[in-house]
Amino acid sequence: MARVDEMIAFLDELLAPGAFSDYGPNGLQVPGPAEAATVVTGVSAGAELFTRAAEHDAGLVLVHHGLFWKGAPLALDAPAKRRLQLLFEHDMALAAYHLPLDGHPEHGNNALLARALGCESWEPFAHEAGAAIGVAAHFGAAGVPRETLIERTREATGGREPLCFPAGPDPVRTIGIVSGGGAPFLGAAIAAGLDAFLTGEPAERVMLQAREAGITFLAGGHYATETLGVRRLGDLLGERFGVRHVFVDVPNPI
Repeated sequence: MARVDEMIAFLDELLAPGAFSDYGPNGLQVPGPAEAATVVTGVSAGAELFTRAAEHDAGLVLVHHGLFWKGAPLALDAPAKRRLQLLFEHDMALAAYHLPLDGHPEHGNNALLARALGCESWEPFAHEAGAAIGVAAHFGAAGVPRETLIERTREATGGREPLCFPAGPDPVRTIGIVSGGGAPFLGAAIAAGLDAFLTGEPAERVMLQAREAGITFLAGGHYATETLGVRRLGDLLGERFGVRHVFVDVPNPI
């Protein structure tokens, strides 16, 4: 067993959420038990995740996409009530880390994607309200063949076939990475002179934008590009606090 407040304090210190202007609250969103023996991680807070977390006797559920967002209705609807009921009935705490988990230079979604792609180094890239949420990564002087990059992207996202507009240099030496809904940062990758750009979701405009700028665009799936960070956080909690960590996969084709 480990104290939930100590695990949250560890994550808060590691991810420094105060440095980010985010779309919702980071850290503890719903209180639960004082102690937990099992931590369940998942990408997005929802009834299926909570139901399956309860089956694992989770005391803490840790997600990338939490329950509360700016602009969301302030009144609870039936699905929101059901989600909270599941947490309360099974005495599970909920914590969420959004942009801080994208931007962490070692344990964030984008740094982990860069490592999975075989990049030799990376630095902060794609600033949101002054804080970097992505990475600009380097494959080395020789680069990697574009087909190799596509295959590595497929492997890093659990076998999902990435959408690719192969308009950039081949081999690829540099790549911008912004997981999830990072398509708006394609322009930043072009301005930085990068050979390729990887995100989760595409936007209609990116095909022409990539082709006309001469950059390879890859979309590996919003969900699929954001499983790595939260799983790493669960592993870190297991190593530091001795809790059992279970990642619950609730696949999303987006």
